[in-house]
Amino acid sequence: MAQAHDPVCLIVPGLDNSGPDHWQTIWEGQRSDCRRVDCGRWSDPDPILWTSRLDAAVARADCPVVLVAHSLGCLTIAWWAAQAGRATRPIVGALLVAPPDVDRAEAHPLVRRFAPAPRSPLPFPSILVASRDDQYGRFERLGELAESWGSDFVDAGHKGHINAASGIGAWPDGQRLLQCLIDRTETPPHPAFGASHGPPENFRPHRE
Repeated sequence: MAQAHDPVCLIVPGLDNSGPDHWQTIWEGQRSDCRRVDCGRWSDPDPILWTSRLDAAVARADCPVVLVAHSLGCLTIAWWAAQAGRATRPIVGALLVAPPDVDRAEAHPLVRRFAPAPRSPLPFPSILVASRDDQYGRFERLGELAESWGSDFVDAGHKGHINAASGIGAWPDGQRLLQCLIDRTETPPHPAFGASHGPPENFRPHRE
């Protein structure tokens, strides 16, 4: 049974949201500690809107937060963290799965809205999981991104974009990684938790 200050897992999907067969949706249905962030405009992503929605979801949390992102959701977290700085205090960890390479010239224009990818270290522990045959980001490039963010880098093998099309179902390997983040969580008393206040006015990711 969950305790009062056990972490909540905020699920941050990518472009077009995560459908019923996606591991994020399966986790949300199976786990009582998971709830989805409604970023809005799932098929027309806006970095300012998405980071603002994430910020609001974090601010509503009354317990520690573990972020669980897929694809463009990883860039949403990176941009939010870069702008929020030390105000990310409620976040105790992040699982970042298959971020796209938003900086490559052939990236889709909708994805390029999140370019350039932030390069500053994340102010909380994180695990970045990459596939060796992900069509949206080269494995080596994602390794470099993990190094920039200070993330532990996990080789998922050959699993495409690590989504529903990968045929991984509930993705038990991913759940074990999530549990690693939860297990290392220290749960201070509730008054210690802070909240950030949205992206500042100078938040201007590249747009095409």
